[in-house]
Amino acid sequence: MIDYLLVDDIIWRALKEDMPMGDITTESTVSENEASYARLIAKEDSVLAGIEVFSRVFVLLDPNTYIERYVNDGDKVNAGTVIMQISGNSRSMLKAERTALNLFQRMSGIASATRKYADILVGTNSKIVDTRKTVPGLRYLDKMAVRMGGGTNHRFCLSDGVMIKDNHIKASGGITAAVKKARAQIPHTIKIEVETESLEQVTEALSAGADIIMLDNMKPEDMKKAVEYINKRALTEASGNITADNLAVVAKTGVDLISSGSLTHSVRAADISLRFE
Repeated sequence: MIDYLLVDDIIWRALKEDMPMGDITTESTVSENEASYARLIAKEDSVLAGIEVFSRVFVLLDPNTYIERYVNDGDKVNAGTVIMQISGNSRSMLKAERTALNLFQRMSGIASATRKYADILVGTNSKIVDTRKTVPGLRYLDKMAVRMGGGTNHRFCLSDGVMIKDNHIKASGGITAAVKKARAQIPHTIKIEVETESLEQVTEALSAGADIIMLDNMKPEDMKKAVEYINKRALTEASGNITADNLAVVAKTGVDLISSGSLTHSVRAADISLRFE
């Protein structure tokens, strides 16, 4: 389900950035009542995400825009696939084109990368999850794209849950002290995650009552020892330099979650084109 209050705000901000004083090229070359027809085409194999968002850009600029969709979010398409057809006022379509493509291409790039990771984890007990390493202002769309690609969302923001990382540990006087302070302040519905870098820290985090223990940049053999020691008394999360090449090895350690910032912070946009006919 899409929250259009959030999505519309993202779209309007992007449109205002792109044409703060109008589109002088379109307005000076295309007549006001001109109509156009266009096809949205995948130029490479991709997992699509953001079809509703792409469409919304056009509809916000002109509610009379007609859109016919042929595929759904989460679908894997081949190069050359016609994703949708659009017809409407030429000026509105030209003004919407780049903003709509920017959002859709990024979301589909995220979904494609996520699906690659999710496919590797098929048959294991591990789930691929995202991080907060998103483009400022686009987190809602970035995390939506991860879900559409078959991944799972980590916390959405700093208000969602307690995650005690290395700098928190140093600033608060240690893992035990940090967990104790957090537990005294938060509601019973909020979980506490602790980032650990060694088996000693894992032992302390578990003793302190952490609900989730992150195994950060550990070697696979140390992760496996940590998972065996924790023995389901807390959820386990592997993190740090996770790639498609080492994902299967990490999953074999038995961790519950594997988080990767690369899904959103350095993803390549999918190659998708809007062609006017």
